[in-house]
Amino acid sequence: MPLLWVLRDVLSLTGTKFGCGMAQCGACTVHIGDGPVRSCVLPVSAVGDRAVTTIEGLSAGAVHPVQQAWIDEDVVQCGYCQPGQVMAAAALLKAKAQPTDADIDAALSANLCRCGTYQRIRAAVHRAAGQTGGRS
Repeated sequence: MPLLWVLRDVLSLTGTKFGCGMAQCGACTVHIGDGPVRSCVLPVSAVGDRAVTTIEGLSAGAVHPVQQAWIDEDVVQCGYCQPGQVMAAAALLKAKAQPTDADIDAALSANLCRCGTYQRIRAAVHRAAGQTGGRS
């Protein structure tokens, strides 16, 4: 069983979205350890004892700086892809405190947004980088 369905159907953590079921869109992105993975194709048995972080657990009891940047930059249109986008952005900022446009594009290029909010996503990542200093 893919991790996505355990998260959504067993644990009722519905922030992680089902988009394509083929790891092509990024809507199902979660963190395993510190890295982003596509939960729709990852067998739950492959997780082992590694920590899984979903959009719900990104920031305990508060709005995460990446989430705040999304709000401040008015990124969301329909919002369906945004949990995966936020998770990918948080992983990028953890790995690289001050990413360039090229870094952002490379890290988020496999996360699709049908509404086309890519410029606002890039602006939000830059804003969050200023807030987190890479501590996302």
